[in-house]
Amino acid sequence: MNTAPRTLVVRLDSAGDVLLAGPAVRAVAAGSSTTAMLCGPAGAPAARLLPGVDEVLVHEAPWVGLEPPPVSPDACRELVEAVAARRFDRALILVSYHQSPLPAALLLRLAGVPWIGADSEDYPGALLDLRHRRAPGRHEAEAALDLARAAGYEPPPGDGGGLRVLPPPDTGALTGPGPYVVLHPGAAVPARAWSPDRARRAAEALHRAGHRVVVTGGPAERERTAEVAGRHALDLGGATTGLAQLAGVLAGAGAVVTGNTGPAHLAAAVGTPVVCLFAPVVPAERWRPYGVPHVLLGDQEAPCAGSRARVCPVPGHPCLDGVPDSEVLDAVTALLRGRETHAGHRPPLRATVTAPGPPPPSGGAPPGRRPRPGTSPSTAARGTPTTRRP
Repeated sequence: MNTAPRTLVVRLDSAGDVLLAGPAVRAVAAGSSTTAMLCGPAGAPAARLLPGVDEVLVHEAPWVGLEPPPVSPDACRELVEAVAARRFDRALILVSYHQSPLPAALLLRLAGVPWIGADSEDYPGALLDLRHRRAPGRHEAEAALDLARAAGYEPPPGDGGGLRVLPPPDTGALTGPGPYVVLHPGAAVPARAWSPDRARRAAEALHRAGHRVVVTGGPAERERTAEVAGRHALDLGGATTGLAQLAGVLAGAGAVVTGNTGPAHLAAAVGTPVVCLFAPVVPAERWRPYGVPHVLLGDQEAPCAGSRARVCPVPGHPCLDGVPDSEVLDAVTALLRGRETHAGHRPPLRATVTAPGPPPPSGGAPPGRRPRPGTSPSTAARGTPTTRRP
C-alpha cells in the first residue's frame, strides 16, 4: 500500500513563474503518490509541461496577475469544491518574494487540506502548518526548492535541480533547416522588453553578422514580430500553436535573445543559452535565466531599479534600448562559441557568461536518507522554518 501523500503545489502567476517551480515540483513528486498543480490560466500550459505533474487545476485568482478578475464567491466555491473532492493530504504554496500565500491558504483550509506550507512574512494564524522564511536574495527556483526541502521533499537521485520540461516536438517544419538564433521581442510587461524599433535593429544586426534569425511571439504579438522580422528574419509570430511547440523552436536554437519573460525560462528549461535583456525593475539575482549559460544585458543601476514598474518610467527606455548592437553580437558569439567548444557540456563560468547551477543540498537528512514528508522541517535548506508564530 502506497502511504506517500497526495500533494498539491500552488503557483498562481505566469508561465515563467511555473517553469521556475519545476525543480520543487519534481522533488514533491518524488515523495508523493499524486502531485497536482493549482495554477492561473496563464501558468497552466507551463504546468502541463512539467515532469512529475499528474493533474493541473486552474483558478484565476483575484489577488494575482496584471488584470485580476473581481472577487467571485462562485469561483471561490468552485475551487474549494474541486480541491476538497481530491482529498489532498498536503499542499505547498509557492509565491514570489513580494507576494503573500495567505489568500490561497485560506481557500485550501476551507477545502479541508490538513497540512499547508509556504514562505510567509505575514503572521499566518491557523492557515499554515509550515511558515518558512525565505533566505535573502535567493533565486526564485532555489527558493521554491528550499521550501520543498523544508517540507521534507528531496529531489530524486540524479536530479541536478535545473529547469526541465517534457520533451518538446520537432519544429523543423516551422524553422527550416540549418542553425538559427531566436529573437523573442515581446513581454507581458513592457518595461522588460525592447521597443519594437530597437528589436528590429537588433534583428538586422544579427542578420548582417551572418546569423539566421527566427522571431517568435504569441498570436497577439503578430504585428510586433512582423515589424521586428522585416526582411531580415523568419517571422513565427503566432505560428507556434502552444507552449510545447515554442519549446521545440527554442530547443533547436543556438541561442535565444529575449527580455526577462517566460521564453527566457522556457529556453533554460530546454537547455538553450540565453542573452537576456534584463530591465532592473526586478532584481536579476532572483529572476535571471537559471541553470544555463547566459549573458545579462541592460543597465542594472538604472533609475528604475527595484521599482517593479510595468511601463518604463524613464523616457526612451535607456536601460534596454540603450544596449548597443555590439554587445548583443558579442553575447551571442560567446554563447555559440561555448556550445561549439563544449559540445554536450556547459561552458566554464566567465565574467559575462554565467550558468548559475542548482542549489547544493544543505540541511535535511544525511546522505542516502531522505526525510519523510511531514517530518520536522527544523533543518530547512537556507531558510528558517517556523510554525504559526508572529
